[in-house]
Amino acid sequence: MTIQQWLMIAVFIATFVGLLKYQRLPERIFSLTVLACLALSFVSVDDILTNAVNPGLVTLLLLVICSFSFERTSILRRLSNSVFNGSKFRSMLRLFIGTAFASALMSNTAVVATLINSVKNNKLMNAGKLLLPLSYAAILGGTLTLVGTSTNLIVNSLLLEHGAEGFSFFDFSAIGLMALFFCLLIIVLRARTLPHMEQRALSTQDYLLEAEVADDSKLINKSIEENGLRNLDSLFLAEIVRKGRLISPVTPEENLQAGDKLIFSGDISKVLILQQFDGLTLFAEQDDLLRDNLTEVLIKSDSAITGKTLKKAGFRARFDAAVVAVRREGCALSGKLGDIVLKPGDFLVLAVGQDFASRTNLSKNFFILSGHQAVNMLSGWRDYGTIWGFLLAIAVSVLTPVSLLSCLFVYVAALIFSGALTVNEIKRRFPLEIWMIVLGALTLASAVENTGLASIIASSIEQLLDGRSVYLAFIAIFIITLLMTELITNSAAAALTFPIAYNIAIGLGVDPIPFVMAVAFAASGSFISPYGYQTNVMVYNAGNYQLTDFVKFGLPVSVVYSVTVLIMIPLVFPF
Repeated sequence: MTIQQWLMIAVFIATFVGLLKYQRLPERIFSLTVLACLALSFVSVDDILTNAVNPGLVTLLLLVICSFSFERTSILRRLSNSVFNGSKFRSMLRLFIGTAFASALMSNTAVVATLINSVKNNKLMNAGKLLLPLSYAAILGGTLTLVGTSTNLIVNSLLLEHGAEGFSFFDFSAIGLMALFFCLLIIVLRARTLPHMEQRALSTQDYLLEAEVADDSKLINKSIEENGLRNLDSLFLAEIVRKGRLISPVTPEENLQAGDKLIFSGDISKVLILQQFDGLTLFAEQDDLLRDNLTEVLIKSDSAITGKTLKKAGFRARFDAAVVAVRREGCALSGKLGDIVLKPGDFLVLAVGQDFASRTNLSKNFFILSGHQAVNMLSGWRDYGTIWGFLLAIAVSVLTPVSLLSCLFVYVAALIFSGALTVNEIKRRFPLEIWMIVLGALTLASAVENTGLASIIASSIEQLLDGRSVYLAFIAIFIITLLMTELITNSAAAALTFPIAYNIAIGLGVDPIPFVMAVAFAASGSFISPYGYQTNVMVYNAGNYQLTDFVKFGLPVSVVYSVTVLIMIPLVFPF
């Protein structure tokens, strides 16, 4: 091999290591990969520009933009309200099947975010038995169609880059339906093995609240016991922050001092009890926002406030809201509320001002789970027009020669002209991260081709498997992608393994479509790790699950999913 080809291998390995180490920054890793390939002359500027407007990539971006309007329609709310009635078994089936088919057409993160609160508050079944299966149903539903998950569209983009025709809307459906059937069967049968969670624990446990002792407070120089802060209703004094020093645990004999920050955990609905104590000011009360009606939100992965503290984020000015409490991944937080660095998936309880609901940046940063809803929720003819317009666009692309890309261009234009989607919202929420990830993947694939490494991989695999079953290579690709999905992210796993899978198929002289399908389905098969897929992170937070819950419950699902897919793909798409 030449020096150039060895350098290409080094770039590929460095990309994988970077994705493994910096899992939350895949767009930056792929951006560096593009720059490295350009600097080493593996690709030209023309190659990068061509990849940037790849039809599959543009289709993916348009679908994400369409979802901005679709997630503001009433369809998810109606689904949420209709799930829990009748028998437990029928309610469970309605929840899982409804989630799966909704996820086949729209963002599964939006579907799960909408349903979480209904699941937590239902009186029919314990939420601990439903939240993790809810995420799995959303993942399985995403495998049913071309637009169901970003991994399908990423793989389609890479396939188009190689001059292939690309997938049609329902090419994934036969395989996805079989996987959905068998996996849901396992999920329903084993749901009772999940931990039982008290309803109150789901909505209140591990929330962090902060109150400050004023300089003229009557609580000063009195002990926790004397002030009556020891046995509050549903609230527990966990820590005291005093002049930058953390006092934990707090003993009943500890005397309070002016400026002490009291850190409570417990039931957020009892927060107003703390107002009864003289000179005890709540974090949100400092902004004159604390009131009875609290709003619970979930921070999105692309939120502008992630990686910042509440102070640095300018939270009050940005959203006309103050944070009353924070909860993260079922584990207790520590220290002052204003110093906590926010992360994607954090739950916040907000005391909101009058302008909160009209702020245009809410949908960019949060899923609103309860309380106030943004005033820009669609209603009337815009609501129905957005829903039926999307279904019409899909139907036209399936039943006529008109491409899905053309249909989506028309649909997005209609959304803008109708007022269901604004240009400002597109500018604010443009999926730049997704664009950079897919552009990096396309550029990496181009570099592998241009350096001749693709042909070397193909010929090496052909010699290695000479006289052996092609099916072994097919299984190996699936397993490698599945493991990478659990280690990094589903999009990055699909992007990295596609060039390998495609060139192995070429080297073996077989149709590459079964290998490409193996990459797509394996990249969506994150059932063991809470971090492999965003919906897993969401229910991990909401349900206070442990990592062992994912492993014990998810491993049988992963095995059934893998066996079903590995059998079905060659039947539907022969080698």
